[in-house]
Amino acid sequence: MYVSRSDSQQQNKKRRRRRVRRLVVINFTMLAIILILVAVFWSTIFSSKQSDGGLTSKAEHGNSDTNNAPSEPEQVDKPKAAPDISDSGQHSAKDNSVKPPDTTDDAKPGDTESPSTDSSKPDDASNQPPAANEGEQGAATDDSQQASSSVNLAFVGDILLGSSVESTMRSQGFDYPFSGALNLLTGADLTAGNLEGPITTRGVPAQNKQYVFKGAPDLLKSLTDSGFDVVSLANNHTLDQGAQGLLDTIKHLDKAGLPHMGGGNNDAEAFAPTILEASGVKVAYIGLSRVVPETNWKADKDHPGVAETYDSTRAVAAIKKAKEQADLVVIMVHWGVERAEQPVEHQTTLARQYIDAGADLVIGSHPHVLQGFEQYKGKWIAYSLGNFVFNETATPRTKDTGVLEAACSKSGDCKLTIHPMVAKQSRPAPADPDKAKEIISYLTRISLGAKVDAEGHIISK
Repeated sequence: MYVSRSDSQQQNKKRRRRRVRRLVVINFTMLAIILILVAVFWSTIFSSKQSDGGLTSKAEHGNSDTNNAPSEPEQVDKPKAAPDISDSGQHSAKDNSVKPPDTTDDAKPGDTESPSTDSSKPDDASNQPPAANEGEQGAATDDSQQASSSVNLAFVGDILLGSSVESTMRSQGFDYPFSGALNLLTGADLTAGNLEGPITTRGVPAQNKQYVFKGAPDLLKSLTDSGFDVVSLANNHTLDQGAQGLLDTIKHLDKAGLPHMGGGNNDAEAFAPTILEASGVKVAYIGLSRVVPETNWKADKDHPGVAETYDSTRAVAAIKKAKEQADLVVIMVHWGVERAEQPVEHQTTLARQYIDAGADLVIGSHPHVLQGFEQYKGKWIAYSLGNFVFNETATPRTKDTGVLEAACSKSGDCKLTIHPMVAKQSRPAPADPDKAKEIISYLTRISLGAKVDAEGHIISK
């Protein structure tokens, strides 16, 4: 049947009006139901409050007579004991374990109940422990936290950024020499090494020396990119380009953002420690050298140079002062005889004097080969870490090297691990299993009262 447009519009209007009426009726019906439900709910709450009004009033406003308080309010208050524990600083790894609410281990000084309090009885103010116990417990916790704080330190031996090493870096890339040990260098909290040679573009070469070094300033980026945090300048090559070369080295290191120690404008700067902090532990690094080609290389009151240690007088004074400023004191010292397997007398004597003065760790360099380890009064001495990144020589042992890892507590206890490596084309990398075993056996043989186990852990015999 044909329907005109006008009729169609009228029919559509009627349908819309019917839908609107249905919606209005539905909405009013739903509104009425909601109002009825609200009224019933409100009436129920009001009658409930009237039935227990006396108990609600005590819970809200407190009850001055705790002995008459029923058991329900006491159990409501009990959870408040937890904030008391955290506020007094009693956090430890053990606190993370879940214990039953009535376990006596949970009760500590400062809690609202003593360990013998029966949970079914009301609180009694007379059972509270003295407030002084909270301070005692806080002090005990501070001691515990101090003992548990630890830092992971890494050390390597001699680093040369000049001569054939520079040529290799220019051809292979600045990161090439350190790429084989990168995970160990960057993985430690703090990494240190001995920078053997000045960083400068000028200076007057030292006379009467077989080897005179110089490194370009742009090569320093390889150290910072490889994870080094501090370097020692106390050695027999830092002034290979005279005082000008030393001062340029300091300037370029400062510009690169790489801390240093062991050399300076005067003896105060040269003997001053560099103090770094990691994992909440302050570590003071002091650089010393007992290998000084000429007396004018020694830093003095108004004279630039390196911190020398032909006797221990100034070194001991520097160590004692550093011990007042830091948790750990690390000595990086250039000493000994080149290519000698064993430390000579001045090494063992000085190491003990450093430790007696307060040093926690003594790390040696200069012999260009690995020397052994020794523990003295609970403190470790690494007599030489050999070459790390250096010119290749004809002596096979100069290629044997490694990264020494020291896990040290804030109180000064250190656990040492050596990671054996072999340097090829001035690039140290992990030794293969047979070679690693050979290096470990060698270190055990030459160490003094110490040995290295199969995993590289250094332990006292």
